[in-house]
Amino acid sequence: MDDLEHYRRRLQAKVFAGAFEHVARLGWSAERVAARQAAGLRALLAHAQALSPFHARRLKGVDAEAFRLADLPRLPVMTKADMMAGFDEVPTDRRLTRAAVEQALAETGDRPKPLFGDYVCYATGGSSGVRGIFVWDAEAMAEFVLSTKRPGLRAAMSGQAQPGKAAMVAAGSAVHMTGSAEALTEGTPEPFVAVPATLPLEVIVARLNAIQPQQLFGYPSMLARLAAEQAQGRLAIAPGLVTCSSETLTAEQRQAIRTGFGAPVVNTFACTEGLVGHSAPDEEPLTFNSDICLVELVDADYRPVPPGRPSDRVLVTNLANRVQPLIRYELSDRFVQVEGDPACGHLQALVEGRSDDVLRYGRIAVHPHAITSVMVRRPEVADYQVRQTPRGIEVDVLGRDDGGLGEALRASLARAGLPDPQVAVRAVAALPHDARTGKLRRIVPAPALESA
Repeated sequence: MDDLEHYRRRLQAKVFAGAFEHVARLGWSAERVAARQAAGLRALLAHAQALSPFHARRLKGVDAEAFRLADLPRLPVMTKADMMAGFDEVPTDRRLTRAAVEQALAETGDRPKPLFGDYVCYATGGSSGVRGIFVWDAEAMAEFVLSTKRPGLRAAMSGQAQPGKAAMVAAGSAVHMTGSAEALTEGTPEPFVAVPATLPLEVIVARLNAIQPQQLFGYPSMLARLAAEQAQGRLAIAPGLVTCSSETLTAEQRQAIRTGFGAPVVNTFACTEGLVGHSAPDEEPLTFNSDICLVELVDADYRPVPPGRPSDRVLVTNLANRVQPLIRYELSDRFVQVEGDPACGHLQALVEGRSDDVLRYGRIAVHPHAITSVMVRRPEVADYQVRQTPRGIEVDVLGRDDGGLGEALRASLARAGLPDPQVAVRAVAALPHDARTGKLRRIVPAPALESA
């Protein structure tokens, strides 16, 4: 038995054993969730203090046994830059050096290459910011997988859904979590079939026509393009459910996908750090796995923001991953807490994108919506990338521009507060997608301008 088969068997056994309990967690009250959080946090802090030199320094003087949830804001914030600079001292397994993890990632293709037979390794952010590397053992990965699957498991257990083949139109490499889904679900009742988003569109269409998936997963931008292919008759599949992940789902994309496939659309948030959220079909608010990840919605100075107000950042404490402890780990995503089902004890929030997509011109901040609200109204543009310039933006588009796009963008930027904005638009044959994940960063701020 090779290392991947050994890891997969352990993972699938733990997922199978935990399925019923995870479905039950969806109905936990706020008090039940908080009790699990408190116990898990105390255990995580004690483990990190004992085995991670990085955390032993940062948590010096913290009494883990007496720690309360209310004490969490006293702990230092952990950034990706902090983690990467001192990576060799972060893991609780001292064999997990940065060099060892990077070597495993370098040898990873379309299937994970478990390190020491015990860990799968992932990388994030290479195309859109500071790069991060993460390791997961089978125990923590089972908690993550069950967080992603439990709404579907509940529907299957109640007879509302039938298991079946799922196509994942996302990353083409297993260095990204979506790229490892096929290898890790082999032999299960709901296997994923990978259809890399890095392939030419006509090849993706042909593969999906051959697979005929019961469920369709992927990046919203790609699913919207596939919905157009379906409407034109080139794609002919009938998924019972379409699930979006890994990118912000706009209202326009949701409508295009819903209309094109005639199937309910579920939005998800899932990050390599372990935080997972699901919407109900065709609904906007997401319910997060608060039993596994503590979530703090904070402003730019790390102060809590009230419900209804967008956060500048999200701080995540992952209670499941004891191998690479993430304690108050900073994500640049913008959440808005909402009042959802009062019987649900988990965080319910809207996701408004990433704070590092905001374009800053000195003291003027332009939200990316000023751009995306224009682009979604241009059906002749299949895709695009926007780069910040000192006085405006440069826009590369797939498709054609009738000359009105630049003027519409200039007017929108002016309304957002940027005086005399300069906009350059050009049609291109291809956009710079990440070679492994197939992701495209559509809004690219200029770091020097952000700090001006």
